[in-house]
Parts: sequence; C-alpha cells; structure tokens
Amino acid sequence: MAADLPARTTASRATDRPGDTSPFALGLLLRRAHWHAAAVMGEALRPFGIELRHFAVLIVLVNQGPTVQRDLAAATGTDKAGIMRVVDDLERKGLAVRKAVPGDRRVREVEITPQGLELFDAVHVAAEPLAGRLAAELGSDEVEQLRDLLTRFAHPADDEG
Repeated sequence: MAADLPARTTASRATDRPGDTSPFALGLLLRRAHWHAAAVMGEALRPFGIELRHFAVLIVLVNQGPTVQRDLAAATGTDKAGIMRVVDDLERKGLAVRKAVPGDRRVREVEITPQGLELFDAVHVAAEPLAGRLAAELGSDEVEQLRDLLTRFAHPADDEG
C-alpha cells in the first residue's frame, strides 16, 4: 500500500496561512472566509431565533417561491434528513409551511409564510451594520471586486443553463 503513495516532495503543505501556495490554499482560504462570514451573519440572526441554515432555506423560498424539499436540499447543500429538520424548525416557528403537491401525495412543497417574509426583511435590516465588518479590511472598490470574483467562482458560466 505504501508503494502506491507518491514520493514525498518539498512542496508546501496546506496550512491556510497567508501566502500558502499549496494546491489546497484557495479552498482553505474560502473555508476560513466562510467561517468568518457565518459568524458575523449568525450574530445578526441570533436575536431572531434562527440560524444560518434556516435563513438559507428562507432565501431559497423568497427567490424561488414554493419549493419541494428535495430541491431545497439541493439548493442549500443539505441532505434529506437535514432539510427535514430545518423545515420542521421553520414550521414550528411559523416561518414556513408544508403543502401537498397536487398529483403526488408523497411530495411536500415548502412555502414561506407572511411571518417568515416579515422576519426575512427584518433580518436584512439588522444585518446591515454588521455586514460592514465582513469587509472592514478592504476598500470599497475591493469589496466590489471580491463580490465579483466570488460570484464568478460560485456561479461558473457553464452552470448558467
């Protein structure tokens, strides 16, 4: 088994420190950036009694309208059991409801409630002052450049169809 391993090289090892040039550097930096962003946005969500995973589902429901659970799972990167727990939480809080899909008794569509939409809008207002902390080390032109680069990275041209 050890003979199948590539020979050890002097290439840098992934560290996620500034200047890391390993093949994992970009992914590690994105992971660290996500943790930072999630912590700041989590702070905005906490007073509303929801977490980022709940808000991610609300975003999909606002953008796409009523959505079946399997599509919610795909859109949020959540597994089937995880999306069921999130939707259960949202239902308990009165922020979303499950509805039967005509013609298929097994499938449930999730829809945001008026209370959910109200909370969605209130979270955006509350997040505004915190959002500035995300890019505090960047100039305004750099913020726009980062947003553009991340958008292109997260939504490659071949995904647009």
